[in-house]
Amino acid sequence: MPLPKHEKAKVLIGNMVTILLEELEIDNECFGSSTFKRQDMAKGIEPDDCFYIENAAQMVGKDRIDLMVDPPPDLAIEVDVTSKTGLDAYQALGVSELWRFDNGQLRISVLQNGQYQDANFSPHFPDFPIVETIAQFLVVSQKW
Repeated sequence: MPLPKHEKAKVLIGNMVTILLEELEIDNECFGSSTFKRQDMAKGIEPDDCFYIENAAQMVGKDRIDLMVDPPPDLAIEVDVTSKTGLDAYQALGVSELWRFDNGQLRISVLQNGQYQDANFSPHFPDFPIVETIAQFLVVSQKW
Protein backbone atom coordinates (compact mmCIF):
# COMPACT_ATOMS: atom_id res chain seq x y z
CA MET A 1 0.00 0.00 0.00
CA PRO A 2 1.33 3.45 -0.82
CA LEU A 3 2.40 5.60 2.11
CA PRO A 4 0.89 9.06 2.71
CA LYS A 5 4.27 10.60 1.80
CA HIS A 6 4.04 8.93 -1.61
CA GLU A 7 0.42 9.88 -2.22
CA LYS A 8 0.87 13.53 -1.21
CA ALA A 9 3.84 13.98 -3.55
CA LYS A 10 2.04 12.15 -6.37
CA VAL A 11 -1.05 14.34 -6.08
CA LEU A 12 0.87 17.61 -5.78
CA ILE A 13 3.11 16.87 -8.78
CA GLY A 14 0.17 15.66 -10.88
CA ASN A 15 -1.81 18.77 -9.93
CA MET A 16 1.12 20.98 -10.93
CA VAL A 17 1.19 19.35 -14.37
CA THR A 18 -2.59 19.73 -14.73
CA ILE A 19 -2.41 23.41 -13.78
CA LEU A 20 0.45 24.08 -16.19
CA LEU A 21 -1.38 22.36 -19.04
CA GLU A 22 -4.55 24.34 -18.31
CA GLU A 23 -2.75 27.68 -17.96
CA LEU A 24 -0.83 27.08 -21.19
CA GLU A 25 -4.07 25.94 -22.86
CA ILE A 26 -2.51 22.66 -23.94
CA ASP A 27 -4.96 19.87 -24.76
CA ASN A 28 -4.27 16.74 -22.77
CA GLU A 29 -5.74 13.52 -21.49
CA CYS A 30 -4.78 12.31 -18.03
CA PHE A 31 -4.72 8.54 -17.65
CA GLY A 32 -3.65 8.52 -13.99
CA SER A 33 -2.13 5.23 -12.86
CA SER A 34 -3.45 3.12 -15.73
CA THR A 35 -1.59 -0.09 -16.52
CA PHE A 36 0.35 -0.15 -19.78
CA LYS A 37 1.60 -3.44 -21.16
CA ARG A 38 2.19 -5.02 -24.53
CA GLN A 39 1.74 -8.73 -25.13
CA ASP A 40 5.38 -9.03 -26.23
CA MET A 41 6.68 -7.66 -22.91
CA ALA A 42 7.35 -9.61 -19.73
CA LYS A 43 6.26 -6.66 -17.59
CA GLY A 44 4.47 -3.39 -18.05
CA ILE A 45 4.25 -0.07 -16.25
CA GLU A 46 1.78 1.51 -13.90
CA PRO A 47 2.92 5.11 -13.44
CA ASP A 48 1.75 7.13 -10.48
CA ASP A 49 0.32 9.58 -12.98
CA CYS A 50 0.56 10.02 -16.72
CA PHE A 51 -0.55 12.37 -19.44
CA TYR A 52 -1.13 12.30 -23.16
CA ILE A 53 -0.15 15.68 -24.56
CA GLU A 54 1.00 15.38 -28.18
CA ASN A 55 -1.28 12.37 -28.58
CA ALA A 56 -4.21 13.75 -26.55
CA ALA A 57 -6.67 13.94 -29.46
CA GLN A 58 -6.03 10.29 -30.33
CA MET A 59 -6.82 9.20 -26.75
CA VAL A 60 -10.05 11.13 -26.12
CA GLY A 61 -12.84 8.78 -25.10
CA LYS A 62 -10.63 5.68 -24.80
CA ASP A 63 -11.72 3.24 -22.09
CA ARG A 64 -9.05 0.69 -22.89
CA ILE A 65 -5.52 0.99 -24.17
CA ASP A 66 -4.05 -1.31 -26.78
CA LEU A 67 -0.37 -0.46 -27.12
CA MET A 68 -0.23 -2.36 -30.39
CA VAL A 69 -2.37 0.51 -31.76
CA ASP A 70 -2.35 3.30 -29.17
CA PRO A 71 0.74 5.33 -28.28
CA PRO A 72 2.29 5.24 -24.81
CA PRO A 73 1.79 8.28 -22.55
CA ASP A 74 3.80 11.37 -23.46
CA LEU A 75 4.64 12.13 -19.83
CA ALA A 76 4.76 9.68 -16.92
CA ILE A 77 5.37 10.48 -13.26
CA GLU A 78 6.82 8.11 -10.67
CA VAL A 79 7.22 8.91 -6.98
CA ASP A 80 9.84 6.70 -5.38
CA VAL A 81 9.46 6.34 -1.62
CA THR A 82 10.06 2.69 -0.76
CA SER A 83 11.22 1.32 -4.12
CA LYS A 84 13.06 2.71 -7.14
CA THR A 85 11.52 2.95 -10.58
CA GLY A 86 13.18 0.86 -13.25
CA LEU A 87 13.60 2.44 -16.65
CA ASP A 88 13.56 -0.67 -18.84
CA ALA A 89 9.80 -1.03 -19.27
CA TYR A 90 9.33 2.72 -19.81
CA GLN A 91 12.06 2.67 -22.48
CA ALA A 92 10.60 -0.42 -24.14
CA LEU A 93 7.16 1.19 -24.34
CA GLY A 94 8.62 4.45 -25.67
CA VAL A 95 7.36 6.87 -23.01
CA SER A 96 9.01 10.06 -24.24
CA GLU A 97 9.35 11.82 -20.87
CA LEU A 98 9.60 10.34 -17.39
CA TRP A 99 9.65 12.32 -14.15
CA ARG A 100 10.94 10.53 -11.06
CA PHE A 101 10.61 12.13 -7.66
CA ASP A 102 12.89 10.77 -4.95
CA ASN A 103 14.13 12.29 -1.66
CA GLY A 104 12.68 15.71 -2.45
CA GLN A 105 14.27 15.91 -5.90
CA LEU A 106 12.61 15.71 -9.29
CA ARG A 107 14.60 14.02 -12.02
CA ILE A 108 13.53 14.46 -15.64
CA SER A 109 14.49 11.79 -18.15
CA VAL A 110 13.87 12.25 -21.87
CA LEU A 111 13.88 9.36 -24.33
CA GLN A 112 16.46 9.87 -27.06
CA ASN A 113 17.40 7.12 -29.50
CA GLY A 114 15.74 4.52 -27.27
CA GLN A 115 17.64 5.53 -24.12
CA TYR A 116 16.78 7.93 -21.32
CA GLN A 117 18.94 10.99 -20.93
CA ASP A 118 18.73 13.25 -17.89
CA ALA A 119 17.46 16.73 -18.70
CA ASN A 120 17.48 20.02 -16.81
CA PHE A 121 14.05 20.99 -18.13
CA SER A 122 10.88 19.36 -19.40
CA PRO A 123 10.42 19.38 -23.17
CA HIS A 124 6.70 19.79 -22.47
CA PHE A 125 7.32 22.91 -20.35
CA PRO A 126 10.63 24.28 -21.68
CA ASP A 127 10.15 27.81 -20.34
CA PHE A 128 9.19 26.72 -16.84
CA PRO A 129 11.75 25.80 -14.13
CA ILE A 130 9.85 22.65 -13.23
CA VAL A 131 12.58 20.95 -11.15
CA GLU A 132 13.04 23.93 -8.83
CA THR A 133 9.34 24.76 -8.70
CA ILE A 134 8.26 21.22 -7.77
CA ALA A 135 10.87 21.10 -4.98
CA GLN A 136 9.72 24.47 -3.59
CA PHE A 137 6.04 23.56 -3.97
CA LEU A 138 6.49 20.35 -1.99
CA VAL A 139 8.47 22.06 0.79
CA VAL A 140 5.78 24.72 1.16
CA SER A 141 3.04 22.10 1.15
CA GLN A 142 4.64 20.42 4.20
CA LYS A 143 4.08 23.58 6.22
CA TRP A 144 0.31 23.65 5.71
